[in-house]
Amino acid sequence: MASGVALIAATYGLVRLAFGLHLPDISADLALETAAAGVVSAAGSIVYAVAAVVGFLAGERRPRALVIAATATAAGGAIGVALAPDAATFAVASAIASAGAGLASPALVSIIGRTFAGGPAGTAQAVVNAGTGPGLVAAGLITLALAPDWRLCWAIAAATTLAAGVAVLVTGRARADDRTHVDGAARRRRPLLPPRPWWRSHRAPIAAALLLGVGAAATWNYGRVILVDTGASAAQSVMTWVLLGCGGAAVIATSPVVRRLSPPRLLLVSAVTMALATVILGAGAAHPIIAGAACAAFGWAYVTATGALIGCTAAIDPAHAAAGTAMLFVIFMVGQAAGAATLGAILPLIGPVAAFAAAAAAAAVAGLIAGTRSSSLAPEAVGA
Repeated sequence: MASGVALIAATYGLVRLAFGLHLPDISADLALETAAAGVVSAAGSIVYAVAAVVGFLAGERRPRALVIAATATAAGGAIGVALAPDAATFAVASAIASAGAGLASPALVSIIGRTFAGGPAGTAQAVVNAGTGPGLVAAGLITLALAPDWRLCWAIAAATTLAAGVAVLVTGRARADDRTHVDGAARRRRPLLPPRPWWRSHRAPIAAALLLGVGAAATWNYGRVILVDTGASAAQSVMTWVLLGCGGAAVIATSPVVRRLSPPRLLLVSAVTMALATVILGAGAAHPIIAGAACAAFGWAYVTATGALIGCTAAIDPAHAAAGTAMLFVIFMVGQAAGAATLGAILPLIGPVAAFAAAAAAAAVAGLIAGTRSSSLAPEAVGA
């Protein structure tokens, strides 16, 4: 399980979500304009989505192959970023690196489901998914220690990803080999796509994932922007990122407690927490203590909510949990992309308080959808 946490920490915290941390220094060194940086970010989101679709199709059948691909793309892309001589090379390498996260999540859901078959798989999934938090903390601390040497930061991310991927392959084989002869043939006989009732049973999680993505876009894309605009130094804004990661890491400590809640109820709690944190950050960005507390709460809520999405699809049909995770994460990413574009357009017009409140409203509605439609999240709903 520790190796899975490390792989998520690397592919998400050190690679996928660290783009904004290094963007100021990268822009200065490679003459990357703001508009071009937006295109690079969008390209990374597209590649992430494509990778997650691959994970949707192959998660149950070829999880180890997905781990290899996740490690290769995230580590290889990070090395490409570290060595990029110009903005064009950086853009390609950054997009490739984003694929690692999209491939890693469904692969690990499948591996954990097999490793902990008949055991505490739900808790294990939540802990591994919470690896995003430690990864964000590590990314922030490395940036504080090495800035403005962003190239060395990305080289460290590449080495860490490679080590984590190898560890998952080694430990995953050691713990799952005794089950392979039992369920290997059954996995090969499964249809490529889940049955039609499975899709109908996911209507509530899909709507919740989309709105959660919209709600999360404000903090991820514009949180540091409004902190700097209200007077925070570069070091202070990076420290709020570290606090955000600490909140995400706290999910590991709280998972034994929150697992008593059903996945829909947990999604409701985390979505409402995300909404409150977003509102507070938008209104209190000028106050370091308030902003730091809001970021920590947001980090916990964000990681908990993504873990609850995994729990929701696993409750509907454990056999297709990897496919469900990939699908919901793609929808979540689509929501974030739409939210980022919309908020970017309205932020200069209505200000951070109103813009962040709008994002918070989307997150709150997502929680209500999940909480009030929990009856649909049952294994028998798909005729399994």
